[in-house]
Amino acid sequence: MARKQFFQRVGKVPIIPISLKILVIFISLILMSNFMTNLISVQLTQRQVIKLTNSLTVSQLKEMYKNASNQYQIYSYKKNLDECLESMSATAAEEFSNPNSIAMGFDKAGRILFFSSASGLEISEFSDDAALDKLNADFENGINEGSVNFKLGSEEFYGVYIFSEVWDVYLVRAESRKDSAKYTYGIILIISVVIVLLTGIFLLLGIFMFKKVFSSIVQITQSLYDMQQKSRLDIIDIDGAPNDDVTYLAASFNSLSVSVNNLLSTFQKFVSKDVVSKAYSDHTINLEGQQRELTILFSDIKSFTYRTETLGNEIIDLLNVHYNSVIHDVHEQNGVVGSIIGDAILAIFGTYKDSARKSLEAIDAGWEITYVTAELRKKMIAQRKKIEETRSLTEAEERVFKAVLIDIGVGIDGGNVFYGNIGSDEHMTNTVIGDNVNSASRLEGVTRVYRLPVVVSSYIADEVKMLSDRYRFYEIDTIQVKGKTQGKKIFFPLDTHNEEQIALVEKFEVYENALALYYSGEWKDSRRIFKQCGIEAAEVFLERMGARGNAPEGWNGIWEMKTK
Repeated sequence: MARKQFFQRVGKVPIIPISLKILVIFISLILMSNFMTNLISVQLTQRQVIKLTNSLTVSQLKEMYKNASNQYQIYSYKKNLDECLESMSATAAEEFSNPNSIAMGFDKAGRILFFSSASGLEISEFSDDAALDKLNADFENGINEGSVNFKLGSEEFYGVYIFSEVWDVYLVRAESRKDSAKYTYGIILIISVVIVLLTGIFLLLGIFMFKKVFSSIVQITQSLYDMQQKSRLDIIDIDGAPNDDVTYLAASFNSLSVSVNNLLSTFQKFVSKDVVSKAYSDHTINLEGQQRELTILFSDIKSFTYRTETLGNEIIDLLNVHYNSVIHDVHEQNGVVGSIIGDAILAIFGTYKDSARKSLEAIDAGWEITYVTAELRKKMIAQRKKIEETRSLTEAEERVFKAVLIDIGVGIDGGNVFYGNIGSDEHMTNTVIGDNVNSASRLEGVTRVYRLPVVVSSYIADEVKMLSDRYRFYEIDTIQVKGKTQGKKIFFPLDTHNEEQIALVEKFEVYENALALYYSGEWKDSRRIFKQCGIEAAEVFLERMGARGNAPEGWNGIWEMKTK
């Protein structure tokens, strides 16, 4: 005989009724709400109890103080110390209200003058050094009475004290926190039992009510289950169903079923080179992805808004010329183009072939993009000079000339990211998602601040140093970008194969010396050396430090960026 299943199943996955889920969530929230509300109430009650107890002990302490003063007069006359101390202890014990109440007197060294306890506790000295130090420190500051918290052995006490000038001791009246906690736990237990009982009652009522309300959902779910078993879309029977949003969903499903059964699906897929390679070998493309260690390059055209306003629709032609070389350089270095967003391009390295060289390939591509763009600017400048040999440029031509002089910034970072295909069977895209992707974009933005064409992270610098000596990495700054809580070192990868950059080596070494002084807070010397280095990025620090300012208090060398 087949065993009856409690839930229907699709394969091995059970179909849990939505009414049961809602009920469980509702009851869970009610339970948490009740427990938290009453716990807060109990805590507040406990605070009030402690406050009232302190008020009571203050009154009792005053009686102790009066009695101590009286007993000192008696002692001064009769010199019977033991009788006086015994009287003080007995008077204090008369006011005890809890099982562990205590009263005592001790001097500034912690030596006990008298001690009285409702539980029979006995001590020879006041052993809480921290509390004693605080009392003595307060006394030195002119405070000779107030509240006090201390420990005797393993037990904690709270209470009030006053300093007796005649006896030269602290008089203390205190209660045990164990007594207060016992009272609190008793209340919590009673409240918990009541909450559980009431929840059980409301659970039964909820099951009955939800069963009535969600009867139509049960019918619709059964219809969908039958369709899944037959692998065919049919019409859901909604006759007699109430006019609510669930019924509307069923009606919408019926309309969708008719459309799907009468239309053919059209699929368009836009993929990158590595995905094409995988599709060729696997004969399929799936929606899938995984965590991978990749390098991300982000490149953006500077002052793009101005160029768009000047060139109008012709900006598309300019972008196509630009991207033709950019995408070629990315592919030449085994990178893939993740996305093109207007004037910005996102490239990914390490997705296939030798991923160990991904960061080196990214820097090679970054510099190639920069060099090609610079070469295009040189050609435009040469063309302008040729025109100016016969005539001057008009104002309109001047604006167009400035617009076509494309300048870019390149930011590169890497690390663990999600890489794969997302979307649907109708349209999917290959994408990369992760914090390091955002970081690459922000590093590109940093190039505008420090007036450098390429900026990379320490991840890139460390990885490339192990692969090639072509690039020398000079630390530019330690920044905390907007939305982050930690500083990040940024570097300029100087290309030793480029003569113009080789000429900057000495300047960057001077720059690094100034940067070290800047980090250590020696801004006076740092300003002097920054002025000598001849690197445009130094202007950022000179403006940041001001003409005479010193490093702010608590300076840690990290500069917080206010914009993205």
